[in-house]
Amino acid sequence: QVQLVESGGGLVQAGGSLRLSCAASGLTFSRYAMGWFRQAPGKEREFVASINWTGDRIYYADVVKGRFTISRDNAKNTAYLRMNSLKPEDTAVYYCVAGPTGGHSDQEYNYWGQGTQVTVSS
Repeated sequence: QVQLVESGGGLVQAGGSLRLSCAASGLTFSRYAMGWFRQAPGKEREFVASINWTGDRIYYADVVKGRFTISRDNAKNTAYLRMNSLKPEDTAVYYCVAGPTGGHSDQEYNYWGQGTQVTVSS
């Protein structure tokens, strides 16, 4: 079955950096768009970033644009989210997602990881 396994979350001070990884199995990775969503306590889940299967169409939420970078390595079946200049408001559980087309809506993704916690202290 399809598995998306996130790693790289943790506790970091404001202004710091983290890189999340998402290892995919059970699907033809190079044919899927990948993305990241996040959900903070008491808040709705929100789109963070997405990348299409060729890597030439990338979208970011406005709140992370310029600070976060999404990428993928099709040879390793892995997607990444590099997060720089982290802010306390970036604290959330981050979910890796895979879908046929990508985009901003969670409805566009078939597969979801279990999530990894990112906590940014002030």
